[in-house]
Amino acid sequence: MSVSEISETRQYLTFKLGNEIFATDVAKVREVLDLTPITAIPRTPDFMAGVINLRGSVVPVVDLRLCFEMPKTESTRNTCIVVVEVLLDHEPVVIGALADSVEEVIDLEPEQIEPAPRIGTKIRTDFIRGMGKRDTQFIMILDIDRVFSAEEMSVMRTQDSAKSLMEVAV
Repeated sequence: MSVSEISETRQYLTFKLGNEIFATDVAKVREVLDLTPITAIPRTPDFMAGVINLRGSVVPVVDLRLCFEMPKTESTRNTCIVVVEVLLDHEPVVIGALADSVEEVIDLEPEQIEPAPRIGTKIRTDFIRGMGKRDTQFIMILDIDRVFSAEEMSVMRTQDSAKSLMEVAV
């Protein structure tokens, strides 16, 4: 969905990564968890923090800061896991995303959202749905399905091996 397809007020969950504020459609958010122990999985990409046990289900956790080529997320009292449901190869998949903090749920009108900036051919911005404007602040609205695209998240498909590791950790 592009900015031009947003024709009504939508609600977004805002969260911080470093000093930047990001947002995602609340319809994609399942829940927000306090930081819990994460079981690392060997031989996975750096952005793959590991897996957590969410009420008996194995949920992969990704460090969004590393996905966006920022420094690794440091554990603080505000660090949390935003659990989202994304479409991966047209199938719903539950993924946890580390965030420095969750801010709030906001309403944005279509006229408050500008298209993502076109920076050039070498810099990817296709995962940014738009730039929300609130007072003097910009909020990067993520297309969470594109953030967790099939090519970047193919490691998530190995859930059977993750489940085995999770059973050992529990």
